[in-house]
Amino acid sequence: MRTLGVVARGVRTPVIREGDDLVNIVADSVMAASKEAGFGFNDKDIVAVTESVVARAYGNYASVSAIAADVKEKLGGEDIGVIFPILSRNRFAICLRGIAKGAKKIYLMLSFPADEVGNHLFDEDLLDEKGVNPWSDVLDEKAYREKFGYQLHPFTGIDYVDYYCNLIRECGCECEVIFSNKATTILDYTKNVLACDIHTRERTKRRLLAAGAEKVVSLDQILTSPIDGSGYNENYGLLGSNKATEDSVKLFPRDCQTFVDSLQEKLCSLTGKNIEAMIYGDGAFKDPVGKIWELADPVVSPAHTAGLSGTPNELKLKYLADNDFSGLSGEELSNAIKESIQKKDADLKGNMASEGTTPRQLTDLIGSLCDLTSGSGDKGTPVVFIQGYFDNYAQDK
Repeated sequence: MRTLGVVARGVRTPVIREGDDLVNIVADSVMAASKEAGFGFNDKDIVAVTESVVARAYGNYASVSAIAADVKEKLGGEDIGVIFPILSRNRFAICLRGIAKGAKKIYLMLSFPADEVGNHLFDEDLLDEKGVNPWSDVLDEKAYREKFGYQLHPFTGIDYVDYYCNLIRECGCECEVIFSNKATTILDYTKNVLACDIHTRERTKRRLLAAGAEKVVSLDQILTSPIDGSGYNENYGLLGSNKATEDSVKLFPRDCQTFVDSLQEKLCSLTGKNIEAMIYGDGAFKDPVGKIWELADPVVSPAHTAGLSGTPNELKLKYLADNDFSGLSGEELSNAIKESIQKKDADLKGNMASEGTTPRQLTDLIGSLCDLTSGSGDKGTPVVFIQGYFDNYAQDK
């Protein structure tokens, strides 16, 4: 019996710079890795590339001044509400600097006890201790400090309330901070709003407009076109951006479908196999200790080849073993399970034998695997090569 299932390998590449031929660099790196490690290629292997190097190779950067100009143009340059930003030096601080330079006063409204992706201002148990209802109560900075004091983020050691407020003021912009989980609270202060939430942004904008807001813009609507030659992203704007320098951000990559299709064509020509390709960013999983949901990008995968579309269609082996074939063991059990897999329906939705399998998009699952494999530090493996992902227990070769 075949004993090896899914294998994910982090592949090292040269350090990618703007203007590099990324398709050839990735293909050459995968081919070099195959020679070094002694693995071959099969149809439905997957080569995944982190969004960071795609954006870098294509030079998709924007300055603080470009952000400021677009914010001023779209929100008027006077008083604006900046609501529901995530707490991140890497993801939001540089964006906030640009936003502050495009306004005279910011009403900064933070959700509490945590942001959208799970970064906590304070431990949620303090809500009960202090008698605060996060769904109805609105706090100003004085009330917040009286209740919760100066709480430092457990990973960064930063009090994000002070950090964001000081950053705004350093840019010559006034700042007033509010704590509320109700989007429409901001309309008590200003009718011009920049919604900074990621996955709930459309609902936030809809509720604000219905409640009488005058100008409502979300982060995916900032830098959707070039500002004085800057980078941009027509689909996601500032969403998915990362700090590049103290005065610039690297935006989510553009022309992603062209890249993955070209990479697939190149790999197929080199290997003679139908290899799938995708770009991945943050994985979609939650850290049980830090309580952070990793997905700060707007999507896990901004582009993938056609063979990676859809969701898994799998039977639960332990269900079959404990129920349908509970009286079998050994080779007889193995053969019965293999036969069930070989004869399974093309769509198992509603079938009890598929209960407990993960009904997520393949690219979300594979992208999460890639994000964990490559890490976000100094591993130097922005490419992940995956084999056996589409295999199952019934395949012996």
